[in-house]
Order: sequence, then C-alpha cells, then structure tokens
Amino acid sequence: MVSSSRGSPYAGAVTAQRNRVLRAGLTGGIGSGKSEVSRRLAAHGAVIIDADVAARAVVAPGTPGLARVAEAFGAGVLGPDGALDRERLGAIVFADPASRSTLNAIVHPLVGQWMRVADQAAVDTADGDVIIVHDVPLLAENRRAGNFDLVLVVDVPPELQLERLVTQRGMTPDQARARIAAQASREQRLAVADLVIDNSGSLADLDRRVAEVWADLQLRVAVP
Repeated sequence: MVSSSRGSPYAGAVTAQRNRVLRAGLTGGIGSGKSEVSRRLAAHGAVIIDADVAARAVVAPGTPGLARVAEAFGAGVLGPDGALDRERLGAIVFADPASRSTLNAIVHPLVGQWMRVADQAAVDTADGDVIIVHDVPLLAENRRAGNFDLVLVVDVPPELQLERLVTQRGMTPDQARARIAAQASREQRLAVADLVIDNSGSLADLDRRVAEVWADLQLRVAVP
C-alpha cells in the first residue's frame, strides 16, 4: 500500500528510500471545505503539498509562468504592481471554456513540476515513515487519481456548496453556480474516491471524521 500501485510519477523517487511513504490525493468541489480537511490532516502530522500554493508560486512576479499568462491574456490581467490580478483573470476564464483551457495548459505543467519537487523534498527530509497529502482541487478533472496510493474526496451536497459560496464568499447565486459548473461533477469526484469525507455537518463532526481517516492512513503506511 505504500508504493503506488497506480503508476505514480513519484514512485521512482521512493524506491531507494528507507522509510515508507504513503501518498494520498485530496480533492473536493469549491465550497466543500477541503481546506478545513487539509488543515486537520496537517495537524495530525501529514505533509501537505497544496496545488493552490503551487499555482500561486508558478505565476509570481518575475516568473516565466506569469510572462506566459500575460502573453496569452494581455497586460490587462496584471495589476499596477505587475502581479497577477486573479479576479480579472478569473472573470475571463470562468466565462469562457476555451480561455480556461489556455490557462490550464500554461499553469498545470508548472504546478505539476513544483509539486514533484516538493514531494521529493518531503521524502528526503522525512524522519521515519511519512504520509504526504497532495491537496489538488482539480484532481478528478485532470484524471490524476492514478498518481496516488489512494484518493480522499471531501463531499457535500450541491445545494450546500451553493449556500456556502453565497454566504461565506460573497458570490451571487449565478456566480456560484458558474464556479461549481466549471469543476467536475459530484458524481465524477466520488467515482475516483477511495475514502469519502462527509463535510455536511458541524466542525466537530469533521474533526471526528478526519481523525478516523488519519487512523486509516496510518494503518496503510504501516503495511510493508
């Protein structure tokens, strides 16, 4: 269970390592509370490699990634300080699937490279067995389930997603529906899940569920 049976691109880096490594992919739709799950797993001892952090790093000012985005979408997506104006770029790509595909073609390979480097660093510096959780919002969309030993999906009903986006993030209902529609469906995410984390209850409920998942991951990494 600790070497990837799904053909992980990370597996080769682990073969010579003394410690056992378990890699889990974590995903969930917008408004599902995936970040809350990620924080709890980190508190339990997981190494978190966050695709959102990677996505920001690869288009930081001065990077080749930002230059390519500006070339594709124009200088209008840059702020006065030269940094990426995410709100302006988001308005473009979420309204136009072709633009979204163009952005993904630029950013996703860079994010993948960043995460592979971070994964190797986690393995190299591990003191004992290590559980690495790759927090990947678009795991199902990009068909990345096979990169991991197992996939964790944070799940909530679509109506709760909508409610959270409106009440917690200040979106209009139409904006929220557009963001939800731009991602994989609930059914598509559940189809790649090995473990489902229900986050439709209270934070205390989530605490208990994540603790159960962590115990499961520890058992998996302990299996030779």
